[in-house]
Amino acid sequence: AVQIASCIGVAVVAAAASPVECAAPCAAMDAAQAAWPVHAVHATTPMIPVLKHIVEHKRREVAEAKRAVPLETLRERISELGRPRNFFRSVVDDRHPGAMRIIAEVKRKSPSAGVIREDFDPVAIAKSYFEAGAAAISCLTDREFFGGDLSFIHAIRDAVPLPVLRKDFIIDPYQVYEARAAGADAILLIAECLHESEIIDFQILATELQMTTLLEVHQLESLWRAVNHVGFPHSGYGLLGVNNRDLETMKTDIRHVMRVADMVEAPLRRVLVAESGIQTPADLARLRSHGVHIALVGESLMRQPDPGAALRALLSDPA
Repeated sequence: AVQIASCIGVAVVAAAASPVECAAPCAAMDAAQAAWPVHAVHATTPMIPVLKHIVEHKRREVAEAKRAVPLETLRERISELGRPRNFFRSVVDDRHPGAMRIIAEVKRKSPSAGVIREDFDPVAIAKSYFEAGAAAISCLTDREFFGGDLSFIHAIRDAVPLPVLRKDFIIDPYQVYEARAAGADAILLIAECLHESEIIDFQILATELQMTTLLEVHQLESLWRAVNHVGFPHSGYGLLGVNNRDLETMKTDIRHVMRVADMVEAPLRRVLVAESGIQTPADLARLRSHGVHIALVGESLMRQPDPGAALRALLSDPA
């Protein structure tokens, strides 16, 4: 597993039937690994302080949610819902392989940026994203650190026909049920917050609920733990993206995804999701030049007076 992970050096989706292969000499890996924000590798990597603080708060939050809304109630709500929208197919567009697919994010604030948008209307923002050409919506539902709310998901889905990702710190199976009951079509799993067994279990549960899973990796050692589990148990429900933000410095560098995209075969690049640090049409052009055609974009859009107009400008050809 370590050999495979070190060869690909990036988050990919196991949507192809063939095993992961290296598209460049493995001697090139040393430079890619040196450039990645890699910290000390252990069998169980210590959680980065900012994540540890958030996860500790999230455990208390989940315990309160379980007392307020029992799991059986969530299951009953799910049974009354229709089939989820196909998030995976909305962003993996084989009919237009050269097109850029944007997962546009609705986000009020973040630990790294503080309050991003004061006049925050998640439904209006989602509508503007849809009209501007977004392929899907990412919705922050964490209240404490991101100013989100679970109720935003249903409100957004009622207003636009796009699939919606619940972006939160999922650490308990209860939250997977909670996401589907709230109308989510996909969930985010952050590898740095989870053990391998949890990643597997949550992916299985999400697939049973017919939701797509976006498995996010920040650090190379987390990729080593996660790479063999992407696309499990069904490749058509699993995405794995690389987040370009270093969680210790909070700096972003989109070269992380580009370096490693050069080392994977085209069938795997087709389902690679680039996250964080994407701001301009030139950034998208750089990603496309490396075979990356899916990007999750949030903060750079939310800071603009009209997020939809900002997305439309982002999708335009670079000058």
